[in-house]
Amino acid sequence: MRIHPSILSADFANLERDLLAIASADAVHVDVMDGHFVPNLTLGLPVVERIGQVSPVPLDVHLMLEDADRWAPEYALPGVASVTFHAEASADPFALARTLRDAGVAAAVALKPGTDVAPFVDRIDAFDMVLVMTVEPGFGGQSFMPEVLPKLGALRRAAVDAGVEVRLQVDGGISTDTIGEAAAAGADTFVAGSAVYGHGAPAGRIQALRDVLARATTLER
Repeated sequence: MRIHPSILSADFANLERDLLAIASADAVHVDVMDGHFVPNLTLGLPVVERIGQVSPVPLDVHLMLEDADRWAPEYALPGVASVTFHAEASADPFALARTLRDAGVAAAVALKPGTDVAPFVDRIDAFDMVLVMTVEPGFGGQSFMPEVLPKLGALRRAAVDAGVEVRLQVDGGISTDTIGEAAAAGADTFVAGSAVYGHGAPAGRIQALRDVLARATTLER
């Protein structure tokens, strides 16, 4: 079970400080938005490169931009552990995943709430991680959408049947109230923005999320 705080909820004027505050996390989730694929605009290559130089944890880069086939390989930068692109922005997600793996980063595909999961269930081995969006991408602070959780179960069963290790990530509305439900559905990697940065003590909030996961795991046993 991995916690990836999203710096979309951090203080961009004090970004290095807020990165150091999440040193107990497993990775930092970096949202790249172009103002076209989604209406919001955040940051690009130079900023991601600099974040990779100062972050205490690896970068989990989530690209919400058009023409992922062109841009995703550019984000295989030092410090970046995984690059996630949207299936809806790629002409051939499976070919792009191979390109990312060849570039030395984990290849991850993201699915909007309305995107059919079936093509990715059938070829789950093409990816190192699948991100199931639990909100519509573009802005932080949205409400969790439990109706997308069955996708996680389908993906988890496919990974088990194929005998492959694939991380299943959820992003959007993750908090101490929803993380247990997402874990029960099959997720093992959790993006949390305001739940980590919105309370003034990021390290404590990360631990609170881990505590909920630990209790949920104990109950399952």
